[in-house]
Amino acid sequence: MSVLMVSGTGTEIGKTVVTSAIAAAAVAAGRSVAVLKPAQTGVGPQEPGDAAEAVRLAGPSVTAVELARYPEPLAPDTAARRSGLPTLSPAQIADAAERLSLDHDLVLVEGAGGLLVRFDEAGNTLADAARLLGAPTLLVAQPGLGTLSSTTLAAEALRVRELTGLGVVVGSWPQSPDLAERCNLADLTRSSGLPLLGAVPEGSGGLAPDRFRAAAPTWLAPSLSGTWSAESFLTAWPPPPFTTRSPADV
Repeated sequence: MSVLMVSGTGTEIGKTVVTSAIAAAAVAAGRSVAVLKPAQTGVGPQEPGDAAEAVRLAGPSVTAVELARYPEPLAPDTAARRSGLPTLSPAQIADAAERLSLDHDLVLVEGAGGLLVRFDEAGNTLADAARLLGAPTLLVAQPGLGTLSSTTLAAEALRVRELTGLGVVVGSWPQSPDLAERCNLADLTRSSGLPLLGAVPEGSGGLAPDRFRAAAPTWLAPSLSGTWSAESFLTAWPPPPFTTRSPADV
């Protein structure tokens, strides 16, 4: 696996932090890493974007590349149209990833929002770039209510397009998960048909970079250069047993 697409099942679910954790774990394993952000939206010209954040967290050896930047926090196609700037095609994304793969062991392509967010006027998405690259896609999911549906829909979209879904990483696992989050953790694999490959703790992006890099492998499965075990994690957070109340309890 030299190129990995990283897509969210929505926005603001920890996709950049997960991408940074994968980069940090790969660097710790002795691999050279590049993070490609095809379209950065909602960030000013001089502000650091998601690719720069990956370098800050994962380390200066990580190569960061951004192909396009649009000022408004919208889908890339809409943001490009409103700003009068050119859109990105799947071929441009694939070409950039292929060039980076020539001198990096791992290229992480971080999408914008969900898998089927439009990048151009023709309606092309990150999935179309994945097809050109023949690259697997990792889904980053949120832990709370609604995640079973959104993650399963994204997994089905990959299968319909005959693309490889590598697995699912929970992007912001809370310190004290509620009932829905614990049940979702147990049900995600069964619902989506994809393996659970990690859980990044909530607030990890706020750690000092050295602490982030040291901890990152413990959040990710061996297929992502980590030491995390889905079986052990699920055992640590089992859903509580279902109980019914008798009329006397009401």
